[in-house]
Amino acid sequence: MDGRLRYIGYQVQGPQIYRRLAKLVERGWIEFEVDPRDGGPDAKVYSLTEEGREALWEWARSPYQPSPRLADPDFVLRFLFAGLLDRDIAISVVRTELEYRLNDASPTGTLDEVSADFRPQLPEIDPAWARQLFISAHEYGFSQHASYITWLQLTLARLQNHRTI
Repeated sequence: MDGRLRYIGYQVQGPQIYRRLAKLVERGWIEFEVDPRDGGPDAKVYSLTEEGREALWEWARSPYQPSPRLADPDFVLRFLFAGLLDRDIAISVVRTELEYRLNDASPTGTLDEVSADFRPQLPEIDPAWARQLFISAHEYGFSQHASYITWLQLTLARLQNHRTI
């Protein structure tokens, strides 16, 4: 997860993974076999149980609800891992996320909400300067949102046009 997979959206540490694996074993969703290693500690090789496979499919097929948070980790996980199970799930998740983001988008990216009479609480802050900073921060967020929408549109088109062999 520190290498090429770091862009998937999660930064996890080894202890987090092992705690989660232990919980999945407790639930009966995964099992493991010990793989003896010469010169080092034995390894555990994990695999899904039938119950785990059913839970995975249940999660994958459950309705996806977008989060107000842009590029929420749940979207990334659902898109990637549920999408691996079924191409229609990947397309549906991207389409749902895109529709949500388009409905949430500012059509122009302008920020009219920072009124001209905006007064910072501290007297040493210049209101005109503060207004410019607020507008710039808004434009940064808007550009991130617009870029994300563009990625969703490109991804949806790519997935819909993909032909399986």
